[in-house]
Amino acid sequence: MHSDVLIVGAGSAGCVLAETLSRDPARRVTVVESGPEASDPRVTDQIRNGLRLPIGAASSVVRHYQTTLTDRPRRTASIMRGAVVGGSGAVNGGYFCRGLPADFDGWGIPGWSWDDVLPHFRDVETDLDFAGPLHGADGPMRIRRITEFERGAVAFVDAARGHGYEWIDDLNGPAAGRPGVGAVPLNIERGTRVGPGEAFLGRAAGRPNLVVLPNRRVRRIRFAGNRAVGVECAGGGELTADRVVLSAGAIGSAHLLMLSGIGPAAQLAAAGVPVLQDLPVGTRSVDHPEWVLPVDWPAAPGRPPLEVLLTTADGLEIRCYTTGFGAMTGSAGDPADRPHLGVTLMRPRSRGRLTLVSADAEVPPLIEHRYDGDVSDATVLAGGADLAHDLAGSGYEARDSFWSTSQHLCGTVPMGRDGEAPLDEKCRVRGVEGLWVVDGSVLPDITSRGPHATIVMIGHRAAEFIS
Repeated sequence: MHSDVLIVGAGSAGCVLAETLSRDPARRVTVVESGPEASDPRVTDQIRNGLRLPIGAASSVVRHYQTTLTDRPRRTASIMRGAVVGGSGAVNGGYFCRGLPADFDGWGIPGWSWDDVLPHFRDVETDLDFAGPLHGADGPMRIRRITEFERGAVAFVDAARGHGYEWIDDLNGPAAGRPGVGAVPLNIERGTRVGPGEAFLGRAAGRPNLVVLPNRRVRRIRFAGNRAVGVECAGGGELTADRVVLSAGAIGSAHLLMLSGIGPAAQLAAAGVPVLQDLPVGTRSVDHPEWVLPVDWPAAPGRPPLEVLLTTADGLEIRCYTTGFGAMTGSAGDPADRPHLGVTLMRPRSRGRLTLVSADAEVPPLIEHRYDGDVSDATVLAGGADLAHDLAGSGYEARDSFWSTSQHLCGTVPMGRDGEAPLDEKCRVRGVEGLWVVDGSVLPDITSRGPHATIVMIGHRAAEFIS
């Protein structure tokens, strides 16, 4: 099968790309996805329930990876990525906060300032609570905030206000960068998670020029000289295209590039992969480190996992989760599984890495978050934990905190200046032709909010580069 554009990965960026590019009926677009499509009732039940995270051990819509969170001492964790049409946006908690204007302006990359990206944020959403120049009114992603909080969230908000934090009506509005407490913008409506697969590919359903191929895993990119001409799939099948776009996520896209000979030359050679381009893929990944504090206030099952959060002046986001992790994922029964506060550093200095260890596509890369790589990060997190203890102290007790992660890994294939980054400002892979990366991999630095809304925006923004 030959296409004008072949997109590898039907995640939060790939679905947007597919819908946007296939609006031109003369352009043939194919999306290949390793996971199942949503039409299977068992899949639908998992990804549409916005009150639960389908990421537990029994989930059929995620892929699990192991990572090292810290080196001293060594702490390990399991991280998840969506393996379904819709990607991680089909299995997350519905958090849809945009990155802040200062994030994009701070990148210093032509075409990616706040003024450049704001029209794309507007185009991808319908904000059901707020109108005006900062919000969209007819985009596929429907965004709503909780107005009547559960009991723990009420106590959390009251405690935050008692500590002098202002109430922020709109965390995607003009006051978004200020310290304060507010309701989380969610792509959950009446308990239903409306992820990018349904929101964008649903709009494109029936277009004869768009083909979605689920349950088909890509093993490597095919090249003719230095031009990408298609991909090799598991089982020996091949798909060809004039333009190839990797939207397989921060792990998947980086891994595919390295399996295909694009990455740090010494690392590729050590794994037995012939080097096509020596580029810094996977060398400076980044994620939001999170300290988790279980609290003794009552759990609130049947609610979205996160309704309200607090932001501080030193770059922390304190999240008030409505239940314990087990209850969120459908693994209830452990009495130690409690509602909790997540103390999250949104502008970390520590950097991780993703390393190729084998030329076999079935062997996952080595993932290291290295959250203790900069001592100042732990210092800020410790201050946030003290604040979280105070916030939970209004008649409740917070227990000891422990290291975790926000599952926001990005920056494995960043945009940037020539000689310093594998992608140019239009998401093109340097040194080859016909190949782009469009997903959370491309962030030059992590945003000061969770990256899901930003990744959806990136898919919309990059469509014009590829078209």
